Amino acid sequence: MEKPVAPPQPPKVLVVDDEKQNRDLLAELLRNDCRVILAKNGIQAIERAHELHPDLILLDVMMPDMNGHQVIQALKHDDATRQIPVIFISALDSPEDEEHGLDLGAVDYITKPFHPSIVRKRVRNHLQSVHHRHLLENLAKIDSLTEIANRRRYDEALESEWRRCARNNSPLSLIIIDVDHFKAYNDRLGHAAGDMILRTIAIALKGFMRRPGDLAARYGGEEFVLLLPQVDARAASHIAGDIRAAVEQMQLAHPASPVSPYVTISLGGMTTQPYDGQVDPQFFRDADAALYAAKAQGRNRVVWQTTAG
Repeated sequence: MEKPVAPPQPPKVLVVDDEKQNRDLLAELLRNDCRVILAKNGIQAIERAHELHPDLILLDVMMPDMNGHQVIQALKHDDATRQIPVIFISALDSPEDEEHGLDLGAVDYITKPFHPSIVRKRVRNHLQSVHHRHLLENLAKIDSLTEIANRRRYDEALESEWRRCARNNSPLSLIIIDVDHFKAYNDRLGHAAGDMILRTIAIALKGFMRRPGDLAARYGGEEFVLLLPQVDARAASHIAGDIRAAVEQMQLAHPASPVSPYVTISLGGMTTQPYDGQVDPQFFRDADAALYAAKAQGRNRVVWQTTAG
């Protein structure tokens, strides 16, 4: 049974202004188009930008303690927030003020008192641009043949989940999957049939992405990976066994395989406990060594690496 498709989430806009009346006015103006997040000072704005990753920030310039110029400089100097577009909304209305704001990295500059319909249209336009940028970024991380994540997306997810597991003191498991005797399959039945096999296996792998952080990706050629954050060795090796069985039970004919009359896969896995924010390359090497052992032992099996190195 397929999982229900979640409805798209509305874009998030962070409104930063030290005057409550202005915050409330902008919130009411934008509430039908997006989810509005409010911040009453610069420190709160930076904290909420980090925590909630808004799609757009409306930022007042004149605020006590930390003004808007200081806020945008802090945002642009941080990798986690530098890509968030910022619109200044300010009572400073000289050309020099606007030029300075744009030089600091703002995508737009709106002067107070503002016209509500103009603000709404400008916000919509910028959110549309953000949406298109996100679509292009996501397309660049999808494997065009199988329509699952590609190696680039896997590398990004590994870094992110490694850091999260290190913070939470939780395990991280990796399964590497290789289609047995895939070259022989292509040589016998052709590359179009081989492409169909890869797509079919990718669909099967997607069915084993059961937690928010799980990621199935095509690593290259006939090799796939399944990243399983917060899953221990016992549970992950059981998942690997279920994947192996699921592919074999499809009974996809493989007339050139010495292993089975059907398409089979070999799987190698490794579980580790990340200890800092830097990914240890040995993690992948250990999982790959387990995959090599599965092939050496006759293929169509799972080998799990229980110790590092």
